[in-house]
Amino acid sequence: MVYLDHNASTPLAPEVAEALARALSTTLPTNPSSVHATGRAARARLDTARARVARLLGCEPREVVFTASGTEADALAIKGSWLARPEPHRTRVVTSSVEHPAVVFAAQQLKALGATVTEVPPAPDGQVPAEALLAQLGPDVALCSLMWANNETGVLQPVAEVARAARAAGILFHTDAVQAVGKVEVSLRHVDADLLSLSAHKFGGPAGVGVLVVRRGVKLEALSAGHQEGGRRGGTPSVALAEALALALELSQQGLAEMAGRTAALRNRLEHAVLERTHGARVNGTAPRVPNTTNLRFDGIDAETLLIALDLDGICVSTGAACASGTLQASHVLTAMGLQPKAARSSLRVSLGPRTTADEVDTAVDALVRHVTRLGLGAAAA
Repeated sequence: MVYLDHNASTPLAPEVAEALARALSTTLPTNPSSVHATGRAARARLDTARARVARLLGCEPREVVFTASGTEADALAIKGSWLARPEPHRTRVVTSSVEHPAVVFAAQQLKALGATVTEVPPAPDGQVPAEALLAQLGPDVALCSLMWANNETGVLQPVAEVARAARAAGILFHTDAVQAVGKVEVSLRHVDADLLSLSAHKFGGPAGVGVLVVRRGVKLEALSAGHQEGGRRGGTPSVALAEALALALELSQQGLAEMAGRTAALRNRLEHAVLERTHGARVNGTAPRVPNTTNLRFDGIDAETLLIALDLDGICVSTGAACASGTLQASHVLTAMGLQPKAARSSLRVSLGPRTTADEVDTAVDALVRHVTRLGLGAAAA
C-alpha cells in the first residue's frame, strides 16, 4: 500500500503506540477527578502531559484544554467563546469561506442564537487576503476565526497578521491549526491567538484526543455539563490519550525543518512529474503551502472514479476533507477559490507523510498518469 492521505489521518508513531499500550495496560483506575491516591496519581500524569503540550505550543499549562477531537476543540472555541462573550452587542463572527466543516458548522449553529456570520472568500490562489478579512473587524465582531493551513489545498493563511489586528481591536481570535501541526512550526509565541485547536491523529498520535488552547482571561461556556478541564468541558479525560498526544507532539517537532524540506521536495517531485506527463493537469492552491500537500485537478475526469482506480492499485489519496467523503457536493474550498463545481469534482488531494519515500511517489505518479490517460485526459508527448 502507498498511503498518501496523511491529511485525513497519520499512522500512529511506533513510539506512541508502545507508550499508549503500556498506559492502557494498567489495572488501576485513572480518573483524575478522584481525590484518593490513584486519582491523585492520574491527575499528576495528566498535569505532566498538559505541561509538555504547553511547553511546545508556547503557552501556560493552565491554558491547555484536552478535548476528544479537533472538531470538539473547534466547536468549543467558536460556540463557547460566543456564548460567554462579555459584550453582548458583539454578535458577529468573522471567518473565511475555506474553513474546515467543523468551524463552518459551529458558526452556522450560532445563527439560531442571533449571531451574524461573515465569510471572507479567498483569492484564486487559495489564500484569504489579510486586508479583506481585516476590513471586516468592526466593533460588532465578537470572534474572528481563520485556519492556519487549509486541509484540502495546504495553503497557509495570514494568521499572524490577523491575530495582531484582532487583538488591537479587542476581538477574540481563533485558529484551527489541525493541519499545520507537525508540518510547520506552530507556536503562540509567533501567532498571538486567543484560541488554538489541534488534533493528535494528524501528527502521529491516536484518534480521539485533541487540544484547545484557551489563553488566560478568555471566557468559555462549556458545551457539555461537567467541571473537568477547569470547568470548560464535561467528561472524564483520558490520561493515556493525553500522554500519547503530548508524546506525538514532541516527536513531530524533532527535526521539523529537515523533515519539511524533504517532504516538500517529494511533493514537488510528484507535482512536476504529473504536470509534465499529462495534458491539462493543474494544481489548485498556488499560494505558500504546508510542505506535504498538493491538490491536483484533471479537468473532464471524475475524481471519485480516479480515486477508486488508484485504490484498487493500493494507492490511498482523497478527494478532499475526509469527514466529507461520500458527499456528491463539490468541495466548498475549491468553489470558494473560483472553480466551477465540475472542475472541483475533478480534483484529488495528495498528502505525504514524514516516512513517504521517493519510490512511493514514483509509483503513485505512474498510476495516476496511467489512469488519467485511460480515463481520457491523455498523456503528454515524450
